[in-house]
Amino acid sequence: MSSMRTYTPLRYPGGKNKLTGYVKKIIIANNLKGCIYIEPFAGGAAIALALLIDGYASEIIINDIDKSIYAFWYSVLNHTDELCYLIENTPINIDQWHKQKDIQRHKDSANLLELGFSTFFLNRTNRSGILKAGVIGGLEQNGKYKMDCRFNKKRLINQIRYISKYKNNIKIFNMDTIQLLDVVLPKIETKSFIFFDPPYYNKGSTLYVNYYNHEDHLKLSKKIGQIKEHCWIVTYDYVKAISKMYSQYFQTTYKLNYTAQRKYTGYEIMIYSNNLNIPKECKSVI
Repeated sequence: MSSMRTYTPLRYPGGKNKLTGYVKKIIIANNLKGCIYIEPFAGGAAIALALLIDGYASEIIINDIDKSIYAFWYSVLNHTDELCYLIENTPINIDQWHKQKDIQRHKDSANLLELGFSTFFLNRTNRSGILKAGVIGGLEQNGKYKMDCRFNKKRLINQIRYISKYKNNIKIFNMDTIQLLDVVLPKIETKSFIFFDPPYYNKGSTLYVNYYNHEDHLKLSKKIGQIKEHCWIVTYDYVKAISKMYSQYFQTTYKLNYTAQRKYTGYEIMIYSNNLNIPKECKSVI
């Protein structure tokens, strides 16, 4: 399983799995191997899972304010067999797609397993894994690719079962990030490492169910600035407004390839807490 390119079974726009090796270097450089690793905007949790499974973190805390994403991870850890049964036995067709879309429209009345499976089904069958996007191949299924082209049931079930083996070392929350920092972070007594990957400043509303406006981003930057005992990094799409909000911290920019709707390369910014030792080779990210 260690040869797997990524441990997460979720497809995610702007997924940061390419930064996993980079984060591992920072953890080593700061003597943080075996730390508690936190992702307040977990999404696909690709880096978190890699750090835990590869032995760089002893425990991971993954949080997402989107109940749909939380429900998926809750189901992976607490309803593993039932979730895998649904993946194996649910037909992948347009009728089913409409059914799962309807569950998302009424997520407050759905149970967590139902919602978690719906999230997974749509993530694997929608364009770029975006829950509110259209289905791969179109409703008539006359596109070049069909809706099941990203739905290898056997491989995905194996991934989910593998993650579930680590459930005693994974904590999940369904909180606003500010609330997570107020409620959960003070209870962590050992030095931890936090990876903040907030919704993009630009185009966030087209990619995520929960997105931020300027004031939300500003409020978050001030809250992050209050964290003194723990190490952290923040990643964003590169815009001057964000760079200005974090002007008192070391920053670097890097290229990242995206596949949300169309393939393109964008610039991102990474911001580092002042208590981080940044190795020379890590000052250029990719």
